[in-house]
Amino acid sequence: MTRTEPETRTDTMSAAAVDLQDERLIRAEGIGGSIAAFGRRVRSGDLGSLPVIIGLVVIWAIFEILNPDFLSADNLVNLALQSAPVGVISIGIVLVLLLGEIDLSVGSVSGVAAAILGVGITNLHWPVIVAVVVAIAAGAAIGALYGLLFTRFGVPSFVITLAGLLGFLGVQLWILGPLGSINLSFNSWIVKFANTWFLPPWAVYTLIVVAALAILFSDLSKSRRRRAAGLSTSALSVTLLKVVVLAVVLGVVGWYLSTDRGTGVMFVFFVALVVLMQFMLKRTRWGRSIFAVGGSVEAARRSGINTTFVYMTVFMLTSMLAIVGGLLAAGRLSAASQSAGAGDVNLDAIAAAVIGGTSLFGGRGSAWSALLGIVVIQSIASGLTLLNLNADVRYIITGAVLLVAVIVDSLSRRSRASHGQA
Repeated sequence: MTRTEPETRTDTMSAAAVDLQDERLIRAEGIGGSIAAFGRRVRSGDLGSLPVIIGLVVIWAIFEILNPDFLSADNLVNLALQSAPVGVISIGIVLVLLLGEIDLSVGSVSGVAAAILGVGITNLHWPVIVAVVVAIAAGAAIGALYGLLFTRFGVPSFVITLAGLLGFLGVQLWILGPLGSINLSFNSWIVKFANTWFLPPWAVYTLIVVAALAILFSDLSKSRRRRAAGLSTSALSVTLLKVVVLAVVLGVVGWYLSTDRGTGVMFVFFVALVVLMQFMLKRTRWGRSIFAVGGSVEAARRSGINTTFVYMTVFMLTSMLAIVGGLLAAGRLSAASQSAGAGDVNLDAIAAAVIGGTSLFGGRGSAWSALLGIVVIQSIASGLTLLNLNADVRYIITGAVLLVAVIVDSLSRRSRASHGQA
């Protein structure tokens, strides 16, 4: 249910008041204040990514106990590579869920991408980059069509994308033709990108240092702007501790993966997309508009936001990311077939966004949800594969985890409402 404008304004003011109290506590007591502020947010229902992280730790611990190979470097490298294609698709699902809408056709759209890639580089003898550009352009056109039907004719996104699921599945089969399956050359760079390209350790450590310095610079810049505006800021010790802990954890992960093949370039590409989209959501007017529209369309419209532009760009990005995910999946499998984009792709992409912490009700979530959620889903799949259990068990467990995530989201919303937060 969409909130009214007065409710949205009141919730926003309450949330701002809570943020101010927390920042004053952190400023006064440093690390101890940060822990106290975090505890207060958890008690008020603002759980953030905490349930997902706890769940992931529990899942990893259980599978490691049942099979010591689960946390081996070889299995974790494979898990990371398997997460990237559907994870990229899930980033788009996060965007559309933030608006309180849905896209059920991302699997079929990703299948169209695989078909264009396969036919383009084998039958039509296009360079790979041409096939990629054509596929992405097709994704933009599909998203624009969805946005037009939604904004001009008021057709619900559920109906539009359900029709797209069926329609673009037919387009995929038509492009592939009677053969139904096309193998991609192992010498193609997109196949190597998805399977055999790994970063050397020095490159991984360099990226970690750059990421840590970027976070430090961003936090210090934010504190400087707030201080200039007369607002409270976080303690420097908290910022430094966060950056050091993050760098150490990532460094250990990078070192451990390098004991096997290393960190896959495709997974790094996926994480880079997550970081870019998170920056766009949090640091740009367009991103803030998405949250505003997801909270209350009418309030956003009255405040001067071009809601039509927001819907159009989000639907287009969602379809384009589905295309990119389909291209990565085709490269990973070294083939384009009728099964590309079918089966679990739709369900896993949507489930990853929700399990990762994006609300089905709109207005709450982050791009990190796609990363956390798909790692949870792929961890379940990988663990069950190592235990030689059938797919039926995987579906049951994944469905249960999804249900728990939705329950946690609903309870968190209820708790935040009782505490007067958005």
